Amino acid sequence: MTGKERREQLLDIGRGLFAERGYDGTSIEEVAARADVSKPVVYEHFGGKEGLYAVVVDREMEKLLEMVTGALSGGHARELLEQAALAFLDYIEDYSDGFRILVRDSPVAASTGTFASLISDIASQVEHILAKEFKSRGYDPKLASMYSQMLVGMVALTGQWWLDVRKPKRHEVAAHLVNLAWNGLSALEPKPHLVTRDRRQRRRDTP
Repeated sequence: MTGKERREQLLDIGRGLFAERGYDGTSIEEVAARADVSKPVVYEHFGGKEGLYAVVVDREMEKLLEMVTGALSGGHARELLEQAALAFLDYIEDYSDGFRILVRDSPVAASTGTFASLISDIASQVEHILAKEFKSRGYDPKLASMYSQMLVGMVALTGQWWLDVRKPKRHEVAAHLVNLAWNGLSALEPKPHLVTRDRRQRRRDTP
């Protein structure tokens, strides 16, 4: 086995163990044992468990970001939203182990990046689409950044739930996500307000 092949083998084994047991529950000893190599071989390639974990996380983050942003090309704004939601769910279905690793808290998250930072990266890709849509509808395009975080966060949280239940089917989940997001967007109030807050304010103002 070449050095490159050995590295890929160790990454695959590490990925499976991190998804199954988390960072703390995974040991270099077990990675080495499953690869049928000595521990120094693992250290030679990655410098330790933290290095192995960092490469696994970086790869998964890159894969998910590439799939979602790659779906944001061409079409009406609603079609783009559908494509992005489906791409996110595609990743979860096809790379479940990777998604489990991304959403699980890790003591080395500061050095590898976090799921929250990944969501922020995806939201920045969605922002320009929303800004254009807001402008065409007479809303403040400066709010697109906040709304993109809301939309992507909604999809991500739903994805975490769907990772385990897997019902309904992927395309149905995407359809319901878009139904909520799009029909909500299509009826946005230019200047939204909190009804309960207004009610409390009126009570305070009443003698």
